[in-house]
Parts: sequence; structure tokens; C-alpha cells
Amino acid sequence: MSFESLGLAPEILRAVADQGYTEPTPIQAQAIPVVLQGRDIMAGAQTGTGKTAGFTLPLLHRLAAHASTSTSPARHPVRALILTPTRELAAQVEESVRTYGKYLPLKATVIYGGVNMNPQTEALRTGVDIVVATPGRLLDHVQQKSINLSRVEFLVLDEADRMLDMGFLPDLKRIMDLLPKQRQSLLFSATFAEEIKRLSDSLLRDPILIEVARRNTAAETVTQIAYHVDQERKRELLAHLIKSQDLRQVLVFTRTKHGADRLAHQLDRDGIRSDAIHGDKTQPQRTKALSDFKEGVVRVLVATDVAARGIDIDQLPHVFNFEMPNSPEDYVHRIGRTGRAGSQGDAISLVSGEEMRMLGEIERLIKREIPKEVVAGFEPGTASSSTDSTRDRAPRGRERAPQRRPEIPPAAERHAQRAPSEGLPKPAANNHHQKQPMGHAASHGKRPQRQVAALLGGLKKKDS
Repeated sequence: MSFESLGLAPEILRAVADQGYTEPTPIQAQAIPVVLQGRDIMAGAQTGTGKTAGFTLPLLHRLAAHASTSTSPARHPVRALILTPTRELAAQVEESVRTYGKYLPLKATVIYGGVNMNPQTEALRTGVDIVVATPGRLLDHVQQKSINLSRVEFLVLDEADRMLDMGFLPDLKRIMDLLPKQRQSLLFSATFAEEIKRLSDSLLRDPILIEVARRNTAAETVTQIAYHVDQERKRELLAHLIKSQDLRQVLVFTRTKHGADRLAHQLDRDGIRSDAIHGDKTQPQRTKALSDFKEGVVRVLVATDVAARGIDIDQLPHVFNFEMPNSPEDYVHRIGRTGRAGSQGDAISLVSGEEMRMLGEIERLIKREIPKEVVAGFEPGTASSSTDSTRDRAPRGRERAPQRRPEIPPAAERHAQRAPSEGLPKPAANNHHQKQPMGHAASHGKRPQRQVAALLGGLKKKDS
């Protein structure tokens, strides 16, 4: 099947050809004809299978049929709204809209948080046909009356599962109330859950269900492996694998923002150029980190689950799970950053004893056993005081900073970035090789009262 056989406008086919594409991917081949018919769809596909173009191309075709060539802002009301969970994904989708619509008289803009609203407001005032937005910033513009959604004809929810995970459901409901009832709605999601089904029931009208792969599975082009290693030696093993195999463009996942910063700093100290990307970074910082990673200036990009959405790099070869995700579905999203568009990729997980239960949950979800190996010299149980170099030590001559409490992410990221200890089983009492994280010993059991009294008495004497 070719793109020409799908019935798209010549201007769109020309733009597609400019990008070197001749045949649609499976999700594109199934979704495009249905969207062109004006039907609502609920589409599920693995990340990296081309689902962005699956809705962008037919959307542009339908909008172009009644596009205005006038320069008057009044002749360019917002006719299509595309919602995404993260800034990076919004920017990526808007870039696709511009790329495939460059020969059409359609205007588009992107609005998201973390940057000044004024340029976005000015762009909206000039009149735009297509708006790509994150829910929170879109509602900011609604409150400022800088956008009118009463004439929206097409609604797209991209990465709908992630929007729900990030707590956007109340915002989505507010946005839905502002849209015309008569519209075409498209819901795209890498994974399906019961919450997605309930959302689709309220959002879609007699939708066509499209799935090009079994739910919650990773692409066959991704090679998965898990290395069993003590928690204290994870960073040491990560650095060893990167250096010994001369890995380039390595995307590493942590659970928390502080953990991402700390790991990037440690790898830098090991001579591996690294940077971190997460929700506490400003948008310019996130953009620069991603740009440096794409251009090879930075060898390793350490990311949280939320910030990694929208990272779309052709032939990204390596993804590491430095910490296993709290949600098995997040594992699918993480490793979906590699093995995209038919290219090969490696997904490597560093799994401590406490995380083996999580690995089992992931295997049950993807219905596949992940091969498990041990790297020579990093056998579980070999962690000792000599591994202090793997910890986040302060430079000589300076005091170690006090242990930080787990940070509380913004509401939009709260679900996706839980504290590292959340959901983990307690280590076995007789496991002498698994160390308690510093500052958290009290979380795994109460001290005897006499011990507590003695400690308090000692503190009082010290204070005096």
C-alpha cells in the first residue's frame, strides 16, 4: 500500500514525499481511511509506530477542504485541538503538523507551560486553525480569554493514558465542556486501561477500535534484558556497561527528579558526559538538554517518565531502566523510546533484589519472560563498604549535604513520579547484602522504646 492509495490531498502527499516516506505504517494504513470518513476512533499502537502521522495527515486533509486563504484572524478560528500530556510531545506534534501541512493555507501554533504566555497569546490573536496544547496551559489561555474553543471541529487526545496517569482528567473534563458537541474525536494511546475505556465512552461517538499490536507489548525490534545487581552498585554497573561497550546516545530512566539530577552528576564525575531532563527544569533547559543529546554533545540523558514523553529520536539505540518503574505500563512506554520505525534497539534493566517483584509484574503485563543475567564482577551480594564510590559523595573539604526528603512533584506529574520506595517490598530480615537507603532506616520497623529513649537522652545531653 502507498500513501497515494489513501486518498490524501496532493499537497499532503508532496510533503510526505519530501520526508522520504512512500508506504504508511500499519497504524497509519488503518487509521487514515477511517478518519477521512469522519468517524471517531480509539486507536492503540506501540510507541514509535507512526501514530502521530496517523492522525495528522487525515486531519490536515479534512481541514484543507475548507481552508481560508484570508489573512484576517477572524477567518482562522481554532478548528482543530490536539492535546498532549507533555511539552516535548506537544512540540513534536506541532512540528509534524507544520512539516506535513507546509503546502496548505493552514496556520498552527503550540502552547504549553514553562514559558512566557505572551508570545503564545500573540500567535493566537493572529488566528490559527490548529492548536497543539498541554491541558494546563490551554486552560490558562481560556481563563485569560485569549482562545475560543467554540468552533473546534476536530479533537485529538494523544497519549491519553499518560494524561490520565498525570492527573489531567479534571482538566480534560473542563476542556470538553468548552467544545461543541458536534465534532470528530480521535483518541490515541500506547496502552489501554479501564480508565481509558471510561474516558472513551464519554468522549467518543460510536468509535472504531483500531489496534495494530497486542495491548501493552513492546516492539519486536527491541531486545530486552535484565541485569541482577545490588542497589548500591547500579551506578557503577551502568558506567561499566556504557564505557566497556562504548555506548552512545543512552537514555536512562529514574523514578524521581532528584534521582535524575544526582545520577547525571555522578556519571559526569565518571567521565561520561550526561545531562538530566525532568519537570523541575525550565523549558529552555529541557530543550537544550534534548538538543545536546540528539546532536551527540551529551552521551547520556537521564530522564523521568513524564519528561521522556515526546522524546522522539530516530534510531535511538539504548534505553536503560536504572530504577524499575512503579507502573508496569510505564515500562512499555520507556522502552518504546527505542526500536522505533522498524529500527533495532536495546532495553536494559538494572534490577535489585527489591525490584524483582516489579519485574515479575512487567513480565505478566507484556506476556513475555525477560532474560536475566549477571555481569561478572557485579554479582548480587558483592556490595561492601568499598562501593562507597558509587554513592553521591560531596567533594573533599565540604560537608555532605543533608539527606533530602523525597520531593513532591507538581500535580500533573505526581502520579508518574512517585517516591523510589513506594510500592517496594520490604527487604528480607536475613539478607545481609541489601543495605537500607540512608536516612530511611526507620521506615522499615520501629525501634524498641528503650533504644528510642536512650537516643533521645543522648541528644539532650549533646544539645546541652
